[in-house]
Amino acid sequence: MLIAIEGIDGSGKGTQAKLLLESLQQTGRTADLISFPQYDATLFGRAIGEFLNGRFGALDEVNPYLVSLLYAGDRFESKSKLEAALKNNEYVVLDRYVASNIAHQGSKVPVGERAEIISWIKQIEFGIYQLPKPDLTVHLDLPVQAAQELITLKAKRTYTDKAADLQEADGDYLSKVRDVYCELAVSEQNWQQINCYDVATTAVRPLEEIHQELLTLVTGKN
Repeated sequence: MLIAIEGIDGSGKGTQAKLLLESLQQTGRTADLISFPQYDATLFGRAIGEFLNGRFGALDEVNPYLVSLLYAGDRFESKSKLEAALKNNEYVVLDRYVASNIAHQGSKVPVGERAEIISWIKQIEFGIYQLPKPDLTVHLDLPVQAAQELITLKAKRTYTDKAADLQEADGDYLSKVRDVYCELAVSEQNWQQINCYDVATTAVRPLEEIHQELLTLVTGKN
């Protein structure tokens, strides 16, 4: 079973992916975790790190169709790793996958042109590159302000010396990405959405509470 954990920067994808992996393994299931982009492992991953550091220009200066090729190329370079994980495990958990490319690049074009770039990305990643489609995609939904507060708590990343990369630092951009994710959660098959923010307490829900909801979705699907 291939499970993709999605959401805007700072939504807790990495943390929840690790918790899910640990729970699956502790209950006797074979499982593996792969995170994208593979910043240090692939040629395209290193280029993505440079893009997020601003080497190629601001977010709105680089054509999203061209940017999408970097992210797709990173996964294509990692295809054998992904296929091996699927062959050797009952569950493979992905911290970001194709939907991240769709949400981020889709947020950069007018709404009327969004279907075109979504189709383009799907054709490249699932069509030309023949990457496996996830059995379940879970969107961890979190308001941008809360996500950016969590970004400040992140450990140092290998691809940047900055506290926040180009995407993480731009609240308006993250808001648009979140909107696309929410649209995908409604329109796409095999998607589920977890609300990670408690409006009543105006705080992010406890990690364990979110984890249990995610674990139920995953184990109930299989």
